[in-house]
Amino acid sequence: MIKFLEQIRIPKYDLTTSKKIMNSIIIFLLGIGLGIFSKWLDTLAIDDGIWWQHILGVLDLGNVFSLLGVWILIAVCISIFSNTPLRSGVNVFLFFLGMCASYHLYSIIFVGFNPMNYMMIWYAVTIISPLLAFVCWYAKGNGIIPFMIKVCIITVMILCSFSIGMWYFDFTSIINTVFFITILVVLYDTPKGSIYSLMTSIVLAYLIRLFI
Repeated sequence: MIKFLEQIRIPKYDLTTSKKIMNSIIIFLLGIGLGIFSKWLDTLAIDDGIWWQHILGVLDLGNVFSLLGVWILIAVCISIFSNTPLRSGVNVFLFFLGMCASYHLYSIIFVGFNPMNYMMIWYAVTIISPLLAFVCWYAKGNGIIPFMIKVCIITVMILCSFSIGMWYFDFTSIINTVFFITILVVLYDTPKGSIYSLMTSIVLAYLIRLFI
């Protein structure tokens, strides 16, 4: 199995233990910071008269961080840029753990509300995130399996970023479009392969919307 997986993508084992620990700590802290930031945005009353709040309103960040797309993008980036699939699983798990814990605690301490039912969904995502990250790591490999993984990721991002149906395709927001373009850049391999994966994902997304 190891040889088979290495034919798809070869792990790199050039990081020292201290570097691995430091990277994981940084990712964990990133999760904590984004968890607090997203909850703070939830409670912020936008005043268009204040320039930086006007920008937040234009970007619609308050709603964006409540959606799945931004978290998928961040998790995929962490996964793909990790040195090994196992490190990918650890790093993504720590990111979601930090994000969920800080979001939950901020809600309880500063908002006076315990969104337990909502958080249980995200804790479930956190538990399965190492497995998903392990799989996503191979999206930057070679062969049909990475192609299928890319198609799955891009399809989910299409569904998260745009409003689509049988006869229509609408942009939901500027920031969601930016996130979608970013995931295409991150997953880019060759012009031909990227076009094939994008076109396949679009067709699959429409089929999902049509039948589900």
